[in-house]
Amino acid sequence: MTMPIRSAVRPDEPAVGFASAADAARHITATCLQDGPVGKVGLEIEAHCFDRADPMRRPGWDEITDVIAQVPALPGGGAITVEPGGAVEISGPPTDGPLPAIAAMAADRAVLTEAFAEAGLALVLLGADPLRPPQRVNPGARYRAMEEFFAASGTADAGAAMMTSTASVQVNLDAGPHAGWADRVRLAHALGPTMVAITANSPLLGGEFTGWQSARQRVWSRLDAARCGPVLSADGDDDPAGEWARYALRAPVMLVHNPPDMQALPVTNWVPFADWADGLAVLGGRRPTEADLDYHLTTLFPPVRPRRWLEIRYLDSVPDALWPAVVFAMTTLLDDPAAADAAAEATEPVATAWDRAAQVGLEDRRLHAAALRCVEIAAERTPDELAESMALLLRSVEEGRSPADDFSDRVVEWGVGPAVHRLVKGES
Repeated sequence: MTMPIRSAVRPDEPAVGFASAADAARHITATCLQDGPVGKVGLEIEAHCFDRADPMRRPGWDEITDVIAQVPALPGGGAITVEPGGAVEISGPPTDGPLPAIAAMAADRAVLTEAFAEAGLALVLLGADPLRPPQRVNPGARYRAMEEFFAASGTADAGAAMMTSTASVQVNLDAGPHAGWADRVRLAHALGPTMVAITANSPLLGGEFTGWQSARQRVWSRLDAARCGPVLSADGDDDPAGEWARYALRAPVMLVHNPPDMQALPVTNWVPFADWADGLAVLGGRRPTEADLDYHLTTLFPPVRPRRWLEIRYLDSVPDALWPAVVFAMTTLLDDPAAADAAAEATEPVATAWDRAAQVGLEDRRLHAAALRCVEIAAERTPDELAESMALLLRSVEEGRSPADDFSDRVVEWGVGPAVHRLVKGES
């Protein structure tokens, strides 16, 4: 689900800086959530790009973009982008409800997967690259600057892994009516650990078992919490827009655009955005503008991010047989009022167990109980079109297994290289 970031000024007007952090906070609270009904669903799915003949080789930028250039307009209306490490993402348009969004994404994935296969490449759905070391192939200035920022902040390894070795299924949902924002945002966070356990699909990173079911979530947890941690505290907040404003203003500025070329430049010392807005620190020789703040918000990566709608960012990329059921469950548990009430009750005991969920997944009895109840709630409402996918998801959860368990079993039996090679070739 994509919407244009509102321009701060007309091109012929000079940019005006904020007078204070309080002014910046007012801008955030006025724009971060959009009052309205629920129902729109947007999907974004990332897949690692592998050479079908040599999975250890990471395809280069020109190789990937040449394939994309030959792909016709996708039937579901999705846009194709390339992540820093060469993972390929489809971002679907917002649709009315989960079924059209799922159908459109499935159609787009089929076309894109076939195009890459014809070029000798494969798009593999795993939460983390299990085989290759981190390596950036996207030459974009933003990503070069991000590398410098992470190096300066002492998180170079985690930053490189995050940018080049992780992949997710992202679900974008309406913020809903203003009166329900507090409960809705709180539930989106509370569902996080349970859904992390259900979708964990990254037990290996760089050729080794990490000891975590979701190495993807582990990587994110090793970046600074001011930028990547949950927005809400354990008890949530009755003013999620205000909570997001406080989070964003405390977060350090990562990148600044400076004239004349307006390329992203890293900020290599710790400068909270509030300090820049209050004039306690000077970046680029000026106060920040609305455009600077809007850009700053795109460099914050919490598990639930308000962007007028809600970005659900905590799901590992999971196989084609499962992600439709995961998307339907995620949407139903938030958009169906009765399902939401039941999910809130089921997830309350594990609402903040982020690391536990990522490390042991459904082996934890409380997470397993919450997961089973949530999937049962979604299964009761599943249409015939998704019955097979939901049955597979429900059976896995009943058995206390996540996709990570299936992949781990293959690695133990065949070895990591052969297991990845089988995935790349489309073999189970």
